[in-house]
Amino acid sequence: MDMGLSGRKAIICASSRGLGRACALTLAQEGCDVVINGRDPAALAATAEEIIRLTGARVTAVAADVGTVEGRAALLAACPSPDILVNNNGGPPPKDFRQISAAEMAAGVAANMLTPIALIQAVIDGMVERRFGRIINITSASVKMPMTGLDLSSGARAGLTAFLAGAARQVAEHNVTINHILPGGFLTDRLTKGTQAQARIAGVTAEELMTRRRMTIPARRYGEPEEFGKLCAFIASAHAGYITGQNFLIDGGMFNSAF
Repeated sequence: MDMGLSGRKAIICASSRGLGRACALTLAQEGCDVVINGRDPAALAATAEEIIRLTGARVTAVAADVGTVEGRAALLAACPSPDILVNNNGGPPPKDFRQISAAEMAAGVAANMLTPIALIQAVIDGMVERRFGRIINITSASVKMPMTGLDLSSGARAGLTAFLAGAARQVAEHNVTINHILPGGFLTDRLTKGTQAQARIAGVTAEELMTRRRMTIPARRYGEPEEFGKLCAFIASAHAGYITGQNFLIDGGMFNSAF
């Protein structure tokens, strides 16, 4: 299927590795010019080189912390008029909710709620004027299914989801959509590091916890990042203009619900 994305411009936040990288690679394969982002210049440069080698796409690498005003300004300077914005940012480390300080709460909300909102505010009017826009927020399956130790991350991402529910309906008539992808367990560095931290809280080894969790997933496996990237590309495509304000779980059936 031709996604209708050739020549479109996309900003993908936190995309030097993991799920963000998978989104950037797939969008590049579909013909987008992509602006990728990360805080590690070496990792970012390597990702840019690899995407260019695999796709021949135009890739702009912006080494910056998207959670800062300066980082967001650098992204928008590299691509002032994006057609696609993929919001992504690392969540706060796992921690027992009793031990989360007020400062840590503020930082978590800033990273996972306020940062994506700021970027959306900066680009959405241009999308409305051009009558094409796709905003995709990478949140977490924990928005629907709370996970021990991820309370701050879950709360901030749920806040983002609720905040944007009305905005999605407000701009839909202009062919601008706002949707969320809620990943479950994917084989990324974040999964590995998060499992190590959560294993310490639970008093078990990381390997034991990885196996235990894998066996609770109906698919009996963790997701591959490229699967996530392909879902992102479809939601960003010309064929998805009638889909907005939705939460797309991609978790191997982990969330057990009929609706």
